[in-house]
Amino acid sequence: MIINLKDKVAVVTGGGGVLGGSISRSLVENGVRVAILDIRQEQLDKRVDELSALGQVIGIRCDVLDITSLEEARAKLLSEWGQIDILVNAAGGNLPGATLREDQTVFDMKVEDFNRVTDLNMNGTVYPCLVFGKAMAESGEGSIINISSMAVYSAITRVPGYSVAKSGVSIFTQWLAMEMALKFGEKIRVNALAPGFFIGDQNRAVLINPDGTYTERSRKVLARTPMKRFGDISELNGLVHFLCSEHASFITGTIIPVDGGFSSFSGV
Repeated sequence: MIINLKDKVAVVTGGGGVLGGSISRSLVENGVRVAILDIRQEQLDKRVDELSALGQVIGIRCDVLDITSLEEARAKLLSEWGQIDILVNAAGGNLPGATLREDQTVFDMKVEDFNRVTDLNMNGTVYPCLVFGKAMAESGEGSIINISSMAVYSAITRVPGYSVAKSGVSIFTQWLAMEMALKFGEKIRVNALAPGFFIGDQNRAVLINPDGTYTERSRKVLARTPMKRFGDISELNGLVHFLCSEHASFITGTIIPVDGGFSSFSGV
């Protein structure tokens, strides 16, 4: 199977981050014209500089929680390249106040951080879908890929805000897939990835001790992962390419785990 994405146009929100950056790089390397969106100007500029030598890429400073900002980005992109074929919603994250320490209970959670986390992860997915999905509805084709989480399959301790938000992302993915297919045609597809456990900047402190050894939380994760290892962020890229391609033409409304078997294993 040969996946050809050459000359397609992709929007990657949160493209200045680790996940969005990895996906952006993989798309650019495969001939996709990529618009990287991020609110952090320094990280955005760094990512664009890094990828410009590999192919066609532009950076647009944009707030995924601001409809006007997103509409301006859409107008700029359509003016530049005339089409939008792919949307990858990689913007998201967590905050310390919405993540419980082992010695805390839910009653210690900072409600304002809970609200910010749910807003960023859920509305930060919904709003780009509405803005860039409208361009797809007008053209009659496109692929939207959202980012869900293992936290939607069963309750994971210490991350209440993130869990609630990603649950919203999953059901919105299924809802939007239905809406697009019924009202705008079969060639607009909406799916989500549910990454397993990957060590990154946001979770490093809870998975890796200062001396480099695994924490107790890491050991629990690996005990529930049949492959007995953490994932590499690049291991999401192949599925992104597939879902954006004609080979996935009958796939919509799915939330696909990329997790080394974590979601399928009872631990027994």
